[in-house]
Amino acid sequence: MNEPALHWREWVPEFVLLAVLWGSSFLFMREGAYAFGPVPTAWVRITLAALMLTPVLMWCGGLSVLRQHWRTTLSSGLLNAGIPFACYAYALMHISTGLSSILNATTPLFGALIAWVWLGDKLNASRALGLAMGFAGVVILASDVPGGISFKAGGVGLAVVACLVATLCYGVAGSVTKRYLQQVPSLVTTTGSLWGASIGLAAPALLTWPAETPPPQAWAALGIAGLLCTALAYVLYFRLMVRTGPARAMTVTYLIPVFANLFGVIFLDEVITHWMMGGGVVIVLGTALASGLISPKLR
Repeated sequence: MNEPALHWREWVPEFVLLAVLWGSSFLFMREGAYAFGPVPTAWVRITLAALMLTPVLMWCGGLSVLRQHWRTTLSSGLLNAGIPFACYAYALMHISTGLSSILNATTPLFGALIAWVWLGDKLNASRALGLAMGFAGVVILASDVPGGISFKAGGVGLAVVACLVATLCYGVAGSVTKRYLQQVPSLVTTTGSLWGASIGLAAPALLTWPAETPPPQAWAALGIAGLLCTALAYVLYFRLMVRTGPARAMTVTYLIPVFANLFGVIFLDEVITHWMMGGGVVIVLGTALASGLISPKLR
């Protein structure tokens, strides 16, 4: 017997709050990355979030559940947080927060593609068209990068690739959660995956730790990123993923660029170009088709 569909009031407020938190995270990650470097930035953010959630997990009696699923939750951490956060921290040192957030909207594209290949989800004509449109949007964005695409160290090309690697990891993680962790409480999944990411990044973070002590504002930025944009946000994300399914949960990336660009314009004086808006619209339409959010009849 099918479960009744969730009313929009049961998930939309959390959906919007998650978009605000993750949209603002680009701003805080950028501040931290310039002071700490990419991998230490990701590690500090993740470790702070894990430390915050562990006492909550213990208080809720979730340690026994975590022990039952520790292999899957910890191993999924690098896909859910470790690699993506390090990639975005690197990218934000070379491209704007707005462009990074728009590229982040390709997450459902990879999610739909991987679910099709791995989980056997149906990929009809409209979803195939959506995949093509989404990646065409990425090409549109890349064509508008000032100075052109360069794949040298520190070049814009590598920053764009880093964002796409991050969204690929998110897409794989969505299918892992759907296949192996759907019945696991979101707090257990969140805490376990964050500790897995923290452990995985610990050695490279310490090896690349900055020689100069980062300023207080950088610590504050990563504190906010860790406690609000990660700990709280990931609980919301996994809760949405379990309650509404990976495809719908990952469409939060549609809203993230709205808030990320808004914060970038207000606090960093970033400029939103017509090509960025056009590429963003193509990506959003493509991901909406690819994830099945809209499904026109195509013969």
